[in-house]
Amino acid sequence: MSVVPTAHLPAAELAAIRDLMDAAFDNFTDLDWAHTLGGLHVVVRDADARDGAVVAHGAVVQRRLLVEGRSLRCGYVASVAVAPDRKREGLGDRVMAELEALAPGHDLLALSSSTEGFPLYASRGWQPWRGPSSVLAPSGIEPTPDRDGSIHVLGGPAGGPLDLDAPITCDWRDGDVW
Repeated sequence: MSVVPTAHLPAAELAAIRDLMDAAFDNFTDLDWAHTLGGLHVVVRDADARDGAVVAHGAVVQRRLLVEGRSLRCGYVASVAVAPDRKREGLGDRVMAELEALAPGHDLLALSSSTEGFPLYASRGWQPWRGPSSVLAPSGIEPTPDRDGSIHVLGGPAGGPLDLDAPITCDWRDGDVW
């Protein structure tokens, strides 16, 4: 397992990670891929395979979240995936442990989970965000009700605990904003 910034990943390894995303998710788009880049990647390779295939991955990228009048430095977890034929081997836990170790560099960690991912995040102490979600879009704050209930956070800012029932707003990005 390695933790590597996007800039230090060779093209072949980036291609292997993208292939894993395409295999793990039904509709992983080019914009989803773009959201994965620019941060730190946890990459797990199959040590027993001759080609050292990428079997698990997760990334954390810098984002801003607005909560309770505060702009928080968020380590946003993205593209957590395990090869379909390697599920239930603890690889997701290994990836998450490495990503969570990066928490001290941020006010909090956050992610938007698929239903399939809920048990993994809950087992690791991630808290579901109960308040309404929105995005700071170019035209202003826009609600994102389709993401309500899928956002999870870990940790919190030094200024004290966050009210998980408060509204939460993410910064803008093209495609899926959460």
